[in-house]
Amino acid sequence: MYATFNFYVLINTIMAFRFEELNIWKKAMDLNDSIFLFAKTLPKDELYVLSSQIKRASDSVVLNIAEGSTGQTKASFKLFLNYALRSAIEVVRCLFIAKRRSYIDDIQFKTLYDDYEVLVKMITNMRKSLD
Repeated sequence: MYATFNFYVLINTIMAFRFEELNIWKKAMDLNDSIFLFAKTLPKDELYVLSSQIKRASDSVVLNIAEGSTGQTKASFKLFLNYALRSAIEVVRCLFIAKRRSYIDDIQFKTLYDDYEVLVKMITNMRKSLD
C-alpha cells in the first residue's frame, strides 16, 4: 500500500514545474549523475577538495537552471543561466585538474568534456533566446 501511494503521488507531480520540461535541465541532470559517479572514483584525499568541488559545481548547474525558470522575468532567468554557465565551466575546469592528476582516463575525460560543451552551448542558446 505504501509503494502504491508513493507511485500515485509521483504520477500526480510529474511536470509540476516548468524546469522539468526544459531540455537543458534534463541534460544537466544526466550530467550531474555522471559527475557524481566519477567523483566516487576519486582518491579519498580528494574527498573534501576536488570531489566536493566538482559535485557542488555540477549541482549548481542543475539548481540554477531550475531556479531561474520559476516564472520570474526574462532578465532574472538570464542571470540564473549565467550562474549555471559559470558552474558548468567550473565542472570542466575540475575535469582538467582531474586529468592533470591522472584521476581520469582520456576517454572518460573526452566524453564528459564533450557533454559539457553541448550543455554550455544549450545554456548559451537559451540565454540568447531570452533577448
